[in-house]
Amino acid sequence: MKLVCSQLELNSALQLVSRAVASRPTHPVLANVLLTADEVTSRLSLTGFDLNLGIQTTFSASVEKSGAVTLPARLLGEIVSRLSNDSPITLDLDEAGQQVQLTSNSSSYQMRGMPADDFPDLPLVESGMSLKITASYLVQALKATIFSTSSDEAKQLLTGVHLMFNGKSIEAAATDGHRLAVLNIEDALKLDGINADNHDDISVTLPSRSLSEVQKLLSNLKPEEHVSLFCDRGQVVFIAEDQVLTSRTLEGTYPNYSQLIPDEFSKSIEIDRRSLVSALERVAVLADQHNNVFKLTTNSSSEEIKVSADAQDVGSGYESLPAIIQGENITIAFNVRYVLDGIKAIDSDRILLKCNAPTTPAIISPLKDKSCFTYLVMPVQIRS
Repeated sequence: MKLVCSQLELNSALQLVSRAVASRPTHPVLANVLLTADEVTSRLSLTGFDLNLGIQTTFSASVEKSGAVTLPARLLGEIVSRLSNDSPITLDLDEAGQQVQLTSNSSSYQMRGMPADDFPDLPLVESGMSLKITASYLVQALKATIFSTSSDEAKQLLTGVHLMFNGKSIEAAATDGHRLAVLNIEDALKLDGINADNHDDISVTLPSRSLSEVQKLLSNLKPEEHVSLFCDRGQVVFIAEDQVLTSRTLEGTYPNYSQLIPDEFSKSIEIDRRSLVSALERVAVLADQHNNVFKLTTNSSSEEIKVSADAQDVGSGYESLPAIIQGENITIAFNVRYVLDGIKAIDSDRILLKCNAPTTPAIISPLKDKSCFTYLVMPVQIRS
């Protein structure tokens, strides 16, 4: 293998695929990145794969001789990132296929790699369902839900986002047992050819780590561009331009979250979103000192709400905000961080908070387009 490529492109590709390189590899080759050069297409492909998440990217290079090798991802990345970006890089693999010489300007480095045959094949779905999703819609769905996933590996299913593709719509949902975020987007899909008329619904749960990388990958695309999704036998593959990301699915039946959302509410609060965010961030300074809990109290006669925090032996404080209140007055407590996460995910000037009692779930949603985004948060029980 021998090729010449741009330092900028190689550095960018290494930073991308290194996010799928195992930090604690179960096999030495999993700490490496796979480089594959193709003389016919004049392309260099880089792949990182930790057996759960795989990322592959391809870019143009002047390939003199085709070949493949795996090199230590961290070492290669640190060397390439420090080389001059105005000089091309030459990579030359010896005949034994073990050592690569990297040359740039007056710099020359030798690195010992491992055979490409030792690197596990990246799962590529050749059958199953194929979908095309508008990139901006998928990014929107992930931004609105990933933050609600659980970090508790004992609750493996809850560490992922549940995606449902139904007709042309996409629904994303995530819960950690204390809160639930659901976003539904119509006309997000463009069905491929033969699948358009007999498209079955697809439901998959994918690890939040994998979807965070999907979100980063798609954020660089133009909003109207599409990403292709292939789903089959426990694997999902996303393809966007010259980049491929594969992820295993989380096995099991995702909780029936729709039954958690109450059908009716006796109380509602309409309020300016930005004002509430600012007030909660100030109150959070005190709430963080104790247990992250704040109280929300409504006063229908003065048409305002009060958000307050009381940190024992530290201090207390409150903020008053104008609001449109319906129903009897109520005092209800929440984890301030959970509420802030949900409110910040809403793209609306005004929001609606609905509840029934201090001990039952509350729903936060945008005032307009209420059916699109739903955020359920469980209150914290407090003593009177």
